[in-house]
Amino acid sequence: ANFNAMIGLTSPGKVGGDVCHLNLHKTFGIPHGGGGPGQGPICCAEHLKPFLPGHPVVPTGGSDAIGPISAGPFGSASILSISWAYIKMLGATGLTNSSKIALLSANYAMARLAPHYRVKFVNENDRCAHEFIIDLAEFDASAGLKVMDFAKRLQDFGIHPPTCSWPLSTAMLIEPTESEGLKDIDQFCDAMIKIRQEAEEIATGKQPRGDNIITNAPHTMQVVTQSDWTRPYSREEAAYPVRYLRTKKFWPTTSRIDDSYGDRNLFCECPSVESLAEE
Repeated sequence: ANFNAMIGLTSPGKVGGDVCHLNLHKTFGIPHGGGGPGQGPICCAEHLKPFLPGHPVVPTGGSDAIGPISAGPFGSASILSISWAYIKMLGATGLTNSSKIALLSANYAMARLAPHYRVKFVNENDRCAHEFIIDLAEFDASAGLKVMDFAKRLQDFGIHPPTCSWPLSTAMLIEPTESEGLKDIDQFCDAMIKIRQEAEEIATGKQPRGDNIITNAPHTMQVVTQSDWTRPYSREEAAYPVRYLRTKKFWPTTSRIDDSYGDRNLFCECPSVESLAEE
């Protein structure tokens, strides 16, 4: 996926890479969400060519091939056709421009957020590639806030949170790509800056830990319109933290849930084995 910063500008081989798995998601038009599909070729330098994996049915691999690593050595044809069409439609110039815009978008967003958050892993020119990391560890100590608290509050702004707790458990990985316009990037940055201000209010005691506008997020329409409101902030602050939301509000449908518990415990809504057997 990191080829999003290189295509048309450089390549893994040019910068000294021996082998890479070239993900097609994000860079070549395959959806990024849902954990996949993790589709893409394995590329290697000339000296590793003899060891490319073989296959007992489909002729492939080098002279000293290792065993197969996939049942389908050339991936899923139906998925690969999407990337083929994407490449054909954009062409070399369009793909190169995509990389340039992705780089510009990420560095613009980073420059806006750097005065408010700790940015990790920039180069000697204080620049990033197509993505950057903000470390939220300081807010755990100062305000009792975790990464997921920031992610949930973003939903009140109508924004899907970026990648959370990776590659650092305390971080957000932000990658605008070439597909986000300036207006959307600015709205995201405005939201993150506003949440930073709310976190400061918690750190300074203006809002209590554990019962505040961030730890209670997201705020559904049902929550905001209930007759009994005892929270230490207003309904307006909960639902309309920035002005544009008054005319363009996407309401979250579910309030705070325990993500970790849900990940560790399987809830099946399908019929029981017994009822299916009776049918």
